[in-house]
Amino acid sequence: MIGDITASSPASIPAYAVEGHGLVKTFGSFRAVDGIDIAVPAGTIYGVLGPNGAGKTTLLRTLLGIIDPDEGHRTLLGEAQPLRMASQVGYLPEERGLYPSMKAYEAVAFMGALRGLPLAEGRKRAKAMLDAHGMGAAMDKPIRQLSKGMAQTVQLFGTIVHGPRLIVLDEPFSGLDAINQEKLEALIRQQARDGVTILFSTHVIAHADRLCERIAIVAGGRIRFEGTPGDARDRLRSQVRLRTRTSDGAWRRALPADTMAEEGTWHFALPDEGIEPLLRALIDGQAGIESLSIERPGLHDAFVAIAGEAAARQMQGDVPQEAQP
Repeated sequence: MIGDITASSPASIPAYAVEGHGLVKTFGSFRAVDGIDIAVPAGTIYGVLGPNGAGKTTLLRTLLGIIDPDEGHRTLLGEAQPLRMASQVGYLPEERGLYPSMKAYEAVAFMGALRGLPLAEGRKRAKAMLDAHGMGAAMDKPIRQLSKGMAQTVQLFGTIVHGPRLIVLDEPFSGLDAINQEKLEALIRQQARDGVTILFSTHVIAHADRLCERIAIVAGGRIRFEGTPGDARDRLRSQVRLRTRTSDGAWRRALPADTMAEEGTWHFALPDEGIEPLLRALIDGQAGIESLSIERPGLHDAFVAIAGEAAARQMQGDVPQEAQP
């Protein structure tokens, strides 16, 4: 089973599995990473959230040591030279790639061997992982005969087969159907329960909202927000929807100044003093409350407020994207 793969003792892991300070990376005149500070607590699920072209992939590659920053410094599992920790990291790049003629279980074992796992042990673990995931019948098939989702699962297993302390996934949900997305989310949660740090990038807000303990919202090569999804939502006030039987009366003076009316429903931000004073005014004024709901802002609302409408539209694929360098 995947959860049986034991990583290095968590006692040796620093407080932050990944840190970057003042990171800058340019390609010509384009600043893909523009002065980023980031710290990923060990043992957490951490999401880098932003539209395509925001600098997410360049940031991950810089943190991993695949490319060097033009300015700033980073540490990976406490090491200032990230590539020295490569055997303790599992990295799934956005650009997928497997040898099409290689059997599924051999592909997993091969990727583990690249990180120092003995090939025989890698084959044993690969077969166990594929079988536990319901892919036992496909483990001897060449990659070219697998569906896109199955091939992506094989590459994911190859990313974690050696029992890394840190797993870095770049847009891991891309191309997966809903069922395989749920399986991947379950796998991420299991790895986190086993003490592994998960760092992944995504442009899908729902995945970050469901999975992440902390997030960084990236736009234009900069971090616009860092904290918990709840912290992001708390930047916006909850919204109240009120429907009354009467449309006028002294009680209307109690409605906040930002109140808007739409088809017999009043909309306004939750007052700082809470809803109770307004409720008393509505009851005393015989407004006739038919319905009242308080809706907490979602992470999408927070993203729009933090990164802007344009970035939100890009997240939804409404605006064509330039390829990231």
